[in-house]
Amino acid sequence: MSADMIDPGTTVLTIGRRIRHFRAAAGMTLDDLAGQVGTAPSQLSLIENGHREPRLTLLQAIASALGVELAALLAAEPPSRRDGLEIALDTAQRGPLYATLGLPRVRAGKRLPTEALEALVGLHAELARRSSEASATPEEARRANTELRRAMRARDNYLEEIEDAAEELLGTVGYSSGPLTHRTVEQIVSHLGFSLHHARDLPSSTRTVTDLEHGRIYLPPASLPGGHGLRSLALQAVAHRVLGHTHPGTYADFLRQRLEISYFAACVLMPRHAATEFLLTAKRNRDLAVEDLRDAFGVTHESAAHRFTNLATSQLGITVHFARVGRDGTLFKGYENDDVDFPTDVTGAIEGQTVCRHWTSRTVFDHNDLAGEFHQYTDTPSGTYWCSAQTGQGADGDFSVTLGVPFAAAKWFRGRETTSRSVSRCPDPTCCRQPSADLTAKWRGAAWPSAKLHTHILGALPSGTFPGVDDAEVYAFLEAHAPR
Repeated sequence: MSADMIDPGTTVLTIGRRIRHFRAAAGMTLDDLAGQVGTAPSQLSLIENGHREPRLTLLQAIASALGVELAALLAAEPPSRRDGLEIALDTAQRGPLYATLGLPRVRAGKRLPTEALEALVGLHAELARRSSEASATPEEARRANTELRRAMRARDNYLEEIEDAAEELLGTVGYSSGPLTHRTVEQIVSHLGFSLHHARDLPSSTRTVTDLEHGRIYLPPASLPGGHGLRSLALQAVAHRVLGHTHPGTYADFLRQRLEISYFAACVLMPRHAATEFLLTAKRNRDLAVEDLRDAFGVTHESAAHRFTNLATSQLGITVHFARVGRDGTLFKGYENDDVDFPTDVTGAIEGQTVCRHWTSRTVFDHNDLAGEFHQYTDTPSGTYWCSAQTGQGADGDFSVTLGVPFAAAKWFRGRETTSRSVSRCPDPTCCRQPSADLTAKWRGAAWPSAKLHTHILGALPSGTFPGVDDAEVYAFLEAHAPR
């Protein structure tokens, strides 16, 4: 369907209701219209109820049969006030907020009085308003992060302009293949007019500090474990210069810049041409594995999994999802373009939500004795997915890193022969969030759990030029370390 012919506010359900409106006005039944346009009445019914998007050629035939212009079917406004209410109710009941209530869907049929329909739509609107109001404190950051995640999904998590900038920079230092050495990172930094320095007294609110006046980048001590981490930090620090960043004016700017410098560092550590060649060879051999990408470029498992998402769709033609999840099921970060159904709050944010206990991200913790990756198929309401996961430990405790693909793409991956399989019915609350009736009857009134307090929810971001940065501490550090 041509995008320039459709009003931006038009939904598939609106198109369907406009078809039904003009069909009724013409005194035609579904059978009558179906016979004239050469399709089945059941297909027209699906279109009128918003369950199927019609092809443009079919829409043109329907408009001709009804004696109206095509634009009349593609307009954004509902054909009547009643239709507008029905569309609003249907949209609300398809959203993540309604799914958490565990209530049956109300069908807005002809027998449902308009007054009752108005009341239901009004209640949904008020419920959404109150849910949004209840989480208003961190809202700026959460909304900005959600919009950024959606923008990256639209680009398949692939930023070609940053890929090009990284490869151009690597060409200046003669990189060819293999893991990027510390020496090569130093050459890159020097080429951009900076030098690296390690400091034990870095401000607690920073990861690195750059002295723009003297061309110095201060990193944590070289003796700290995790060589990949220090290479990545240095590359992220110079990325601001390479990408032409200026001081962020909003939290959205800050988050976008943070994503871009992390993306740039990954592009340098796992260059597009070398990583793509490596992955295409593995795909041809039906032997794709995150752990191989990790070992080939000397990075962490999480970095390799995240880098895979950059190249999977753009270079390999595979849709994919990624998740970092705590042992308690908390989703720290995630990405998908394969329609996996991440849990969301009313704003659409996924961070801080709890994933289903039957997902690979959580069942992997039952297999901590594995030397390599754990593989599992999971049947979900949105389809069957094959996933590979590995656990690790961080400052916040145990976590898992998961990479997953739709069932049809599992054939390209090592571990596809796994017999581990689970079934998830989430967001249905009876899947894993509500106890069974038997357990409820047995333990209601006889149990008193003491809940953990997640203290981070009580903290606010410190004020400063950059979100979360203590300017006074940074300036004092620079003053103490500036060359005399």
